Amino acid sequence: MSNPTNKVFTATSLDGYIAAADGGIGWLDIFPEINTVDSGYAAFTKNIDALLMGRSTFETVCNFDVPWPYTKPVYVASKSMAKIPEEYTDKAILISGTPTEMITTAHANGHHNLYIDGGQLIQSFLQEDLIDEMVITTIPVLLGGGIPLFGEMKNPLVFECHKTLHFISKIAQNHYRRQKR
Repeated sequence: MSNPTNKVFTATSLDGYIAAADGGIGWLDIFPEINTVDSGYAAFTKNIDALLMGRSTFETVCNFDVPWPYTKPVYVASKSMAKIPEEYTDKAILISGTPTEMITTAHANGHHNLYIDGGQLIQSFLQEDLIDEMVITTIPVLLGGGIPLFGEMKNPLVFECHKTLHFISKIAQNHYRRQKR
């Protein structure tokens, strides 16, 4: 078995936000033609065992007018949810604790390569230096505020950009790996 990894696959605005101030993500559709190209999501998810997403991200996904989009197990990290809504009990597992405790639980369930999703959750994993790789697609729009991908850090973390892709002559996607020194 390869080493366990924690990975991020997300999109940000040019000024580093993953959602508008009201939590909206409609700005992701400014260039709808991006949906006609392979941006690597399917390949990314082939290499993960499970998703670990924050409560807000889970609620956003639940409000999409589409069937449940995940085929891998989904953990929902929340300190405030008492239980997963009934219509999702066969699709998601409630989890809580520190990032290290959540990873330990996922590993105990056989899930070693995790996709970490959601702003606060990603920030908490970064605070504990638990993100190994990040794929960040930058949509060239300035939101001027909103929910940032990154927050304050106790210590700097060094990542190396090992690949950059361009889509539809407008959008850049950077692939970063954590460089531990």
